Amino acid sequence: MGESGSVRGISRRQFAMGAAAGAAMAAGAGGLTAAEGASRRPRRDRAERKNLELMGFDDLQARSAYQPWVEFNPIARRWIAYIGHHAGMSVNPLTGQEEPNGTSLLDVTNVRRPRYLFHIPGAPGTGEGGGAQMVRVANGSDLPKGDPRKVYLLRARNSSGPEGSAHEIWDVTNPRQPTLLTTVVSGLNDTHKSWWEQNTGIAYLVSGVPGWRAERMTQVFDLSDPANPMHIRDFGLVGQEPGSTGDVPTDLHGPISVPEKNRIYFGYGTSSNGYMQIVDRERLLTGPPEPTPANLLYPQVSRLNLSSQWGAHTTFPVLGMNIPADAPFENGGMRDIVVISDESTANECGEPHQMVWMADITDETTPQVIANYHVQESSGDFCSRGGRFGAHSSNENMTPIYYRKVVFIAYFNAGVRAVDIRDPFSPKEVGYYIPEVTENTDPRDGKIAIQTNNVEVDNRGYIYIVDRANTGMHVLRPTGRLAAIAGR
Repeated sequence: MGESGSVRGISRRQFAMGAAAGAAMAAGAGGLTAAEGASRRPRRDRAERKNLELMGFDDLQARSAYQPWVEFNPIARRWIAYIGHHAGMSVNPLTGQEEPNGTSLLDVTNVRRPRYLFHIPGAPGTGEGGGAQMVRVANGSDLPKGDPRKVYLLRARNSSGPEGSAHEIWDVTNPRQPTLLTTVVSGLNDTHKSWWEQNTGIAYLVSGVPGWRAERMTQVFDLSDPANPMHIRDFGLVGQEPGSTGDVPTDLHGPISVPEKNRIYFGYGTSSNGYMQIVDRERLLTGPPEPTPANLLYPQVSRLNLSSQWGAHTTFPVLGMNIPADAPFENGGMRDIVVISDESTANECGEPHQMVWMADITDETTPQVIANYHVQESSGDFCSRGGRFGAHSSNENMTPIYYRKVVFIAYFNAGVRAVDIRDPFSPKEVGYYIPEVTENTDPRDGKIAIQTNNVEVDNRGYIYIVDRANTGMHVLRPTGRLAAIAGR
């Protein structure tokens, strides 16, 4: 990204090779038979849509889905989608066994016919007290000490049982036969949305460490050699550390790191009392590790406090934006932005409207909200449709196809929204896709509604959305004005 000329730590050459290989295979790739493919795709696309069209679909074995992550596997030479799931149970047709929701692996080389390859079971439980919601992937050839013949998956396994939650690394070189490589850390109270730097191996694991006052904080690990994890330090906000007193700041939700800028952007909170924290990466990694108030503040560059009505679920940095309209001014129209997505947590608008905030961090010591984006409820009578209505998350891949141009926002029963951010002071919606429900869609308080939970894009430009209410995964591509903005 940006000046470094890389995407998620891969070189532009690797990016081009992967894209070319994917394009070459897509036309002739094997996949499901015509009959099998038809069973995995809606017979007729009755979705509500604008400038986005359906390419492929998979029902994900009717499992409640959280996070999608899509990477090119250079060993298998396939594009693989990795999907983390909330707790629940479902029959795995590949084994004939009922398995606790965990991690799905799908071949999406041919996006018109996604092929379900493997399900790694998670832990039993309910809601976020089970399953394996979060996934990150790194190729061994990109990691400083990784095996270049391997592909690794980092996942958060949640459990409310006596064994506790854990972070695990799996060998997914052969996506049909994943094997557990190692458990990074276990016995945790909770886990959530971690970040793994693919070109350095440093991982920021969202954990609930016994003794800390917050259910979720950060454990920093060196996973440059995935088979031999090395703990660097624990980190959180002042007031979350062991032995502190007074009010406890809201829990961490997840970080996004930009190593070439020496910064990490942490999002705390979901639907209330949120914070966006900017951290000096080098100071975090090399500073004194003991969790005293002074040591926790040492790497902090700044913190933006949101109100009691909004959180910071996802903090997506969009750095080095060139705003032509401001070119005549002193800074030449260059701005740094963080897109902050709240999370809706209540059904049928039983909370303040959770939105998306544009924070200007050009002066990163004093972040400032400059604009917001939200879907008008009246545009689809969304409060009465059932389930959650409001923002949840943005894409996190910084592929130059969309970076600094468009962000995609998962908006629960309003589907996915494409937002033009080229002028961050005035973001504009340029597309949306609300899938139709299926026989698998799980009711919410008696109403059946789409619950688009998370969204991701791959380095070919495809958009992947997954559903919290068991509907499955939809693969989309931009059309019309959106495609023009992306240069597609």
